Amino acid sequence: MDAGVVARVSRVTRVCARLHLVYTLSRMRPCSVRRFWVHPILRKRLQRGEYHLLVQELRLDDRLFQRYFRMSKEVFDELLGKVGPLITKVDTHLRMSIGPAERLAICLRYLATGDSYATIAFSYRVGRSTVAVIVKEVAGAIWTALVEECMPVPQLEDWRAIAAGFQERWEFPNCVGAIDGKHVVIQAPANAGSLYFNYKSTHSLVLLAVVDAEYLFRVVDVGGFGRSSDSGSLRNSAFGESLRDGSLQLPPDTVIAGSERRGPLPHVFVGDEAFPLLDNLLRPFPGRHP
Repeated sequence: MDAGVVARVSRVTRVCARLHLVYTLSRMRPCSVRRFWVHPILRKRLQRGEYHLLVQELRLDDRLFQRYFRMSKEVFDELLGKVGPLITKVDTHLRMSIGPAERLAICLRYLATGDSYATIAFSYRVGRSTVAVIVKEVAGAIWTALVEECMPVPQLEDWRAIAAGFQERWEFPNCVGAIDGKHVVIQAPANAGSLYFNYKSTHSLVLLAVVDAEYLFRVVDVGGFGRSSDSGSLRNSAFGESLRDGSLQLPPDTVIAGSERRGPLPHVFVGDEAFPLLDNLLRPFPGRHP
């Protein structure tokens, strides 16, 4: 082949290769090319982030601090003292870690407002994925640090006290709690199918709870699939298993004043018609009654 022809073919080949490269790059999403290790806006977190400016100003006003976090400064500081060691991160030679107080503030602000991760990320000048990680880790740390103090598993004497409360306030003897389920709406996880799709045509997790006579939560079970009924959520929960096998340490059967002829009667939980009828669980009679 003539040398001139070879040269022209070579030039055409190089041009085509460049055109293909330009075309490929034009079709790439902008986010697929990372221009910054840390965006310049985020580098100003210590100077202009919401925690380092607004939150510090709010500490001068108890009322506004309460509205912002749904808790007082004293409670915030007490909570920080308990969860701080669990959420503290180590600085690296690449970057400084976010301090435990700021991590707690981010999580509490999310819980207090329900704002999106993106909104909180912009105001606190951290990455959106950072907010997602912080909320998950700090919420888990709060549960770990406080569960034994704030929501211990009721023991025999606790059940007795709850029963006394129902007797005194509601004149309902031998009652150790009211139980119900609550659907918490979520965005359906990927590839979840119909697991979280509930009868209200939304996707949800189920919060199963037992409250005492003062409406205080005494037992909670979170995470049941939205498609499950209250009965199914109870059956699949650790509380439901303990209720069935008799390991809840409920008080022994007791004779109710005015019903001595019936003999000792069990202590019971009360729920709506969605729950099954068990030895220690009462529900209304089925159907409508005037």
